[in-house]
Amino acid sequence: MASNSFNFIFLLTLLSPVVGHRGSVDLKQYDPLVVSTWPFIEAVRAAWRAVHAGASALDSVVEGCSTCEQLRCDGTVGPGGSPDENGETTIDALVMDGVTMEVGAVAAMRYVKDGIKAARLVMQHTQHTLLVGEKASEFAISMGLPGPTNLSSSESIEKWTAWKKSSCQPNFRKNVLPQNDCGPYRPNNYLHLSDETCSVIDQSQIPRLPHVGLHSHDTISMAVIDRTGHIAVGTSTNGATFKIPGRVGDGPIAGSSAYAIDEVGACCATGDGDIMMRFLPCYQVVESMRLGMEPKLAAKDAISRITKKFPNFVGAVVALSKTGEHAGACHGWTFRYSVRSPAMEDVEVFTVLP
Repeated sequence: MASNSFNFIFLLTLLSPVVGHRGSVDLKQYDPLVVSTWPFIEAVRAAWRAVHAGASALDSVVEGCSTCEQLRCDGTVGPGGSPDENGETTIDALVMDGVTMEVGAVAAMRYVKDGIKAARLVMQHTQHTLLVGEKASEFAISMGLPGPTNLSSSESIEKWTAWKKSSCQPNFRKNVLPQNDCGPYRPNNYLHLSDETCSVIDQSQIPRLPHVGLHSHDTISMAVIDRTGHIAVGTSTNGATFKIPGRVGDGPIAGSSAYAIDEVGACCATGDGDIMMRFLPCYQVVESMRLGMEPKLAAKDAISRITKKFPNFVGAVVALSKTGEHAGACHGWTFRYSVRSPAMEDVEVFTVLP
């Protein structure tokens, strides 16, 4: 009997360190991290304050992107920027939870200024992934967001008026002929058009659209790692200036503008969304990292896949590993992205050359 008691106590002694170690893993604290496209410093600070105080990655992403919307970062995020051909501003936004793989997104949303919060509501209160247009606005308002609101501003209307005076050039149309300077448009081989109703335009003389860039066409795309090690991403944009009404860019498309998998890492993207969404570069970045590629190479690989087909493409991605390693790659412009970690006294901006 004594021998059995001794053996039992000895076994408990051996097991106790193992149980304690497993418990410590469950309670492990990670260093939080915030990464964002462009020097949207106030947005990164807002996300950092939230995650540093213990907020979840998802809540912190919403806080950061919402701040950028309120500040109308560079006129490309939130209300009051990027008028379409009708002079109207609309909003695209997305959130993604790297733990559950849930996504909420809105696209071409009218009358509601809080894009990232509307996307979060889609995730929280529907089994859908993406709501679009005026019906997305109705849903967001029904869930408590302010609206309907005029999303135009004096700046956006002034920009649109000047564009109209320039015969609506340049624009995103191709292979069409306008009945008047600003349309309506018809295919240039449209059988029912006559010389009396359509003036033929030398397509080679139409100016090309300016390069995608700050103040003309851009996105905040943000990734956050919280204290539990979970990852979330979010995006918000008012799209391309003078876009065709109804156009949706890559902002609300999971895998294009942003992507996150808790066990691997995340990606943020910005640039010519009409091209980028054909390649899902952020999905590619995260999958490359899953296969063992380091962030810098994963980012470069994703960009190179695009430039092989579209050498004039303009865009960038930021890769973020589960361990907090980050790197960017770009083509067609000099790209900058922002980072905040516990090792930094404030937000730091990293420059990536093409």
